[in-house]
Amino acid sequence: MPSKYLSLTSSHITRFFWVFILLLAMGVGLYGYNYTNAYLNDKLKTLQTTAERLQTRIDTYRYMTYQIYDNFSGQTLAQLPPNVQEVRLRQDLFSVVKSRKKTDALIYGTHENSTLDLTLKISDFLDAQWGAKSLPYSMYYLNGQDNSLVIITTQQLQQQDSRLKEDSFLSAIQARRSEMLKQANTLDERESYSNLRKTRNTNESFFSLRTTFNNPGSLATVIAFDLPVSDLVPQSMNRDDFQLNTNNDNVNEGDNSEEANAVSSIELHNTAVYFNIPLSNSPLSLSYRVPLFSLVLDLSRNNFWIVVVNLLLFGMAMGGIYFIRHQYIRPSENIAVQLQTQQALGQEIISNLSIGLLVYNFSNHSVVVSNKIADQLLPHLSLNKIANMAEQHHGMIQATVNNEVYEIRMVRSEISPETYLFLIHDQDKEAMVNKTLQQVRREYDKNLQARKLLLHNLGIELNQPLLELHGLANQLQTMTESDDKNVLQKRLLLESKNALTLIDSITMLTRLETQDWQPAQQPYSLSALIDEVLLDALPRINQKGLVLLNHFHVNHENSFIGDAQAVKKVLSLLVNYAVVATSLGKVTLTSEQNAAHPEQLTIHITDTGSGISKEELSNLNYPFLSQTLVDRFNHGSGLTFFLCNQLCKKLGGQLEIHSKIDIGTRYTVRIKQAIAAKEPEGNNEKLLDDVTLLLDITSDEVRSIVTSVMSAYGAQCIVADERQLTRDYDVLLTDNPQNGDRYTLLLTSDENGYQQLQKHYIRANYNISSALLDATLLLIERQFAESDNEDLPFETENDDFDSYKKQLKSSDYYPLFVETVPEDLEKMYNENQRRDFTSLSQTAHRLKGVFAMLNLTPGKQLCETLEQHIAEGNMLMISDNINHIDSFVSRLLQQGS
Repeated sequence: MPSKYLSLTSSHITRFFWVFILLLAMGVGLYGYNYTNAYLNDKLKTLQTTAERLQTRIDTYRYMTYQIYDNFSGQTLAQLPPNVQEVRLRQDLFSVVKSRKKTDALIYGTHENSTLDLTLKISDFLDAQWGAKSLPYSMYYLNGQDNSLVIITTQQLQQQDSRLKEDSFLSAIQARRSEMLKQANTLDERESYSNLRKTRNTNESFFSLRTTFNNPGSLATVIAFDLPVSDLVPQSMNRDDFQLNTNNDNVNEGDNSEEANAVSSIELHNTAVYFNIPLSNSPLSLSYRVPLFSLVLDLSRNNFWIVVVNLLLFGMAMGGIYFIRHQYIRPSENIAVQLQTQQALGQEIISNLSIGLLVYNFSNHSVVVSNKIADQLLPHLSLNKIANMAEQHHGMIQATVNNEVYEIRMVRSEISPETYLFLIHDQDKEAMVNKTLQQVRREYDKNLQARKLLLHNLGIELNQPLLELHGLANQLQTMTESDDKNVLQKRLLLESKNALTLIDSITMLTRLETQDWQPAQQPYSLSALIDEVLLDALPRINQKGLVLLNHFHVNHENSFIGDAQAVKKVLSLLVNYAVVATSLGKVTLTSEQNAAHPEQLTIHITDTGSGISKEELSNLNYPFLSQTLVDRFNHGSGLTFFLCNQLCKKLGGQLEIHSKIDIGTRYTVRIKQAIAAKEPEGNNEKLLDDVTLLLDITSDEVRSIVTSVMSAYGAQCIVADERQLTRDYDVLLTDNPQNGDRYTLLLTSDENGYQQLQKHYIRANYNISSALLDATLLLIERQFAESDNEDLPFETENDDFDSYKKQLKSSDYYPLFVETVPEDLEKMYNENQRRDFTSLSQTAHRLKGVFAMLNLTPGKQLCETLEQHIAEGNMLMISDNINHIDSFVSRLLQQGS
């Protein structure tokens, strides 16, 4: 069956049509170029003819100008004709009435009788010249004898009352006279020309030829002709596109250019074509402008059928390309491409099969199709033997190759009887795949079980605080006694806090899993952060009667940059979990810093509880996988270990948990926190420099904690057993309530910060470094205040008061002291009377700053004593101390004022 498709390929047909289109485009281009060139040359020749006719008119009226000046300037008529009359139209405008011929005459300006004679002569002469002219002609004669202007024109001037009396017409005459006067004053220019102009009524185009005659002893005489050009311009050319330009080249009168076309030009400027033809005997050039749009439109209109035929040929060529390619060539090519694609797809499928595939033709002993697995086994297989054995065993046998068992299936082709299909299965690999599938199934079952456990334990953990809250709310609603209500309210507040903590942990874990949470970068103090963690955990520790120990081996002055809330979250969760897991004993928190890498922080939390089982430790890798420890007050959370581990990873570290049953658990938190740059200080003085502390502490571990904290702030610590009898100290620190001194700090682990028991006896928590420091400073300040009071702080000798007065008077702040201090004293009396101790404390502190700035030590000491009395709430001593301050200020201001 013959094929209906052509043997030509797509590329050959396409090249043929593109060559045809290229030749067609070249033919159209060459024709368009030749036609455009001929069009431009035709316009140029037409413009040259117009320029020649214009030059002839200029030569004619140049001759007439000399005729008028030579023949009519010096003669005077003996007697005016009887039909001639001069009529005054305006003050300086006169109309010459004569028998009607071709021209009308006007005289502008005061003039002599000779001017009227001259006007009649010129008018008669121009009647003969313009008698057969249909276009408007005008002549302007500026008489140098009396400076009058004679106007002779072919336009009708009979309507004197309407037209000649118009101000616009008079203004035009004045403008023309000014123009001719300017020409008369130009000594080096005898002949000039104007651009093309429009007449006022007929809208005809004209230009002016002005000739100047210099007369010795009088003004110059100027003769100007307004010459029309409408009759010179062809009808096919737009008059508005003509321009008459003045050349700078000097042209002698009567000289003819031998090569006029040599200086003719055609230029393309912006969006128009300009034709420029210089006149042969005048310093003028005639220009004609043709817009490109008009040029293209004109060329297209003149060659309409040629353009249409060429466009039709272009369309037929493009249509032929499309039709032949899609109807004849493209189907065969598409079939070939589809066949190649199907072959490539089949080969790709065969090569990616997990079993060996081999198609073998026994007639010519050639491999038709095979994949990589079959190619590797083909050298080790005897296909003839395998085919015979497979036919005897229903097309399937097993063979061993390199100690590996393969199952071979054989299928005979129905199209080609000598062609066989062999499918080779790796039995060992299939067994491994089945085993892997079983393992995956087991892991999937484990994940399902873990998810069930997670939801079960999460429900239990969420249900327990909610049930507690619900029960406490019901009890609180039915209770009437106030004491029991306060207890229930505290329990309700604690349970709600536990529920909020759990919800906050779940929310943070969700943000960690979705990558929505990133650690902040803000400076913070690790010592203050650990104090906050211990203060939050202290009520639960005291509730179970445990001992808390805080070993802080990091520089207290160091400030770290990181996410303080995340670090606090990790430590709080782990400390609470350690408290739940510990029934008796202690919980120890140790903070360390790697000396080689200061940004590495290691925090150990150790408890002496019952330990954590392996099932509970599985929560470290998966939350809520097993139930957690529960004591009689609280319970642990199955989310704690996993959340803390994830936060530690976000902070550049990890969480390690080591536990032994009935011995305890050790939680190790490793994180990376950058150290903030310290500001340079003028001196390295610390808060407790020159302070000596006596340590009478029974526990060596507590003594180590206190010594580390106090030494970090510059205090000198001595042990009671090692103290010399002659050595003095400032404050006694002891853990035995029976060992007391005048300034004693009682150390305990269950105090929430510090508490003043007596004036010189304060109990403080040695694990809270800020509370320990504040209590010590308070005792030292009281010691200084009492020692200053013993030295007569306000009963100072007269010599000392005189020195204070002189010092105050010589200070630049003396006027400010006089204006503000008495007002502050009056304010202190009012605040004391209202019992507004908060405002009173602020006023006393401000006044203390004034005394300290002026170095008035007695006043400063009195203000410090007042602040102490305000803190104690001793109203009697407050009033007495205010009176002492008032007396001190009054004595200072007596001599000063």
